[in-house]
Amino acid sequence: MSNQEGPLYLGFDLSTQQLKAIIITSELKVLYEAKADFDADLSKYGIKKGVLVNEAEREVIAPVAMWLEAIDLVLQRLKDKHVPFHRIKGISGAGQQHGSVYWSNKGEEELKSLNPDETLVNQLSKDAFAHPYSPNWQDASTQKECDAFDDALGSSEKLAQVTGSNAHHRFTGPQIMRFREKFPEVYKATARIGLVSSFLASVFLGKIAPIDISDVCGMNLWDINAGSWSEPLLSLAAGKEGLQELKAKLGEVREDGGGSMGPVAPYFVSRFNFSPECGVVPFTGDNPATILSLPLRPLDAIVSLGTSTTFLMSTPTYLPDPLYHFFNHPTTAGLYMFMLCYKNGGLAREKIRDTLIPSKTKDPWSTFNETALSTPPLGQSSSTDEAKLGLYFPLHEIVPNVRAGTYRYTISPSSQKLTPATQPWQPEADARAIVESQILSLRLRSQKLVSPHKDLPPQPRRIYLVGGGSLNPAIARLVGDVLGGAEGVWKLDVGGNACALGGAYKAVWAIERKGGEKGSDGKFINGESFEECIGQRWRESEAVVKVDEGYRPQTWKKYGNILEKFAEMESDVLKGEGRDS
Repeated sequence: MSNQEGPLYLGFDLSTQQLKAIIITSELKVLYEAKADFDADLSKYGIKKGVLVNEAEREVIAPVAMWLEAIDLVLQRLKDKHVPFHRIKGISGAGQQHGSVYWSNKGEEELKSLNPDETLVNQLSKDAFAHPYSPNWQDASTQKECDAFDDALGSSEKLAQVTGSNAHHRFTGPQIMRFREKFPEVYKATARIGLVSSFLASVFLGKIAPIDISDVCGMNLWDINAGSWSEPLLSLAAGKEGLQELKAKLGEVREDGGGSMGPVAPYFVSRFNFSPECGVVPFTGDNPATILSLPLRPLDAIVSLGTSTTFLMSTPTYLPDPLYHFFNHPTTAGLYMFMLCYKNGGLAREKIRDTLIPSKTKDPWSTFNETALSTPPLGQSSSTDEAKLGLYFPLHEIVPNVRAGTYRYTISPSSQKLTPATQPWQPEADARAIVESQILSLRLRSQKLVSPHKDLPPQPRRIYLVGGGSLNPAIARLVGDVLGGAEGVWKLDVGGNACALGGAYKAVWAIERKGGEKGSDGKFINGESFEECIGQRWRESEAVVKVDEGYRPQTWKKYGNILEKFAEMESDVLKGEGRDS
């Protein structure tokens, strides 16, 4: 079937700064793209980098009306490209994780009665929401609530065992708890609470959509082992008398990541000529969508090197720990998604880059790369030199939970004593140390989840780099030096659209998966897996290129020997914060 006749699939990504859309064929070929940039297109909302900031309370929020306007804007831009909307068979996508949306008791009624002659923002922004703003993942206003969540089940370790993560500022449970206390009347008037992903799905579905089985794990409210809401944690967020009320506001969780939740709303059929048979597939979080941007095998890893740094890996092993995150896999029952997320990524590297003085003929990154690669591992030119380790946090970090600052340490080669550096190093030493620091943290926290591969020591099978930093050869080399990679380090090129593409792939699998049936509990079983369906259609040669050999035995071992000292350094810095975890 030609590209002019076959079915199409639409994937969205509602991120902090943009709404992106991508349309692909059943064979995964990209045909159309469009986006709305919030700062460029919707600055009238007073946002900067997509959000509003209340520095006094460390509060970061986004206007829900802005997102509604962006949906119409992106669809209009697709229409201007003459997209054949009638051929779209499925819609899915991603939303920035953890953000919450507060629907009013008129919300579902408003969704069901949309007039195709009017815009979404004009019809929904006035009465459909009990609160006009959504807390953003950068919000850091919930320390008190996080402390309560960490204590609720006895310890942060027990909270992580149940929910996959310890308490974090951005997680939805602590956010709801603060919201209820700060806006009690608004909370009372809230009929349903959704995530950003389910909000976006709700708009297309024309009714309130359930929260997705993977995205729900970013709330500190879902018991992953039990597959149900944790009543002790719901009681904490809602107050002891409000357990059932909050459970009703959250609704049921959709456990099957595939299939259709229902046809697209008549609004989109009339206004944009969608087929009335187009299915709305469960939307998920941006990080789960990223691992769907390729048929990732267990123990393959994705390292996202953007403004923040994110490490994602698919694993059949559930080994939660307060130091990282576990989520249910967005499509495959029995798999989990392991995730590390750091605020400090590209910004921290850029600050070090800018301390180096390039020659007139070189760009700053070229100087950074040459300096990082010419510096020996851990800054040791010989075995008698002190090893250098550092933490570089221009922003308050998530893992570990440390305020902004630069922390440099040395390790004596004879005594192995770890000592805070008394003087800043030369900028040349920082160039390698900052990348080592970021990747050592990934290795430290993922080491329990990797396993031997073809007689090699435990390490990831393949490492895929995405984001702006994936273009940097020095970073690729250091990723291989520190993390290994039994089958090498690869650059995944999806044009900055990993989340939207993952959503589109999810739609293809959800609608076109073969076989299977519904069990007695209503769950879809024995069908074609996402990895099978997409793996048969995915063209590796068009999407990835090998950028480093990965595992180098001696160098990899050298970094492995320093992991305990790296953990000791973090612990020492945390003690200076008045806590040890």
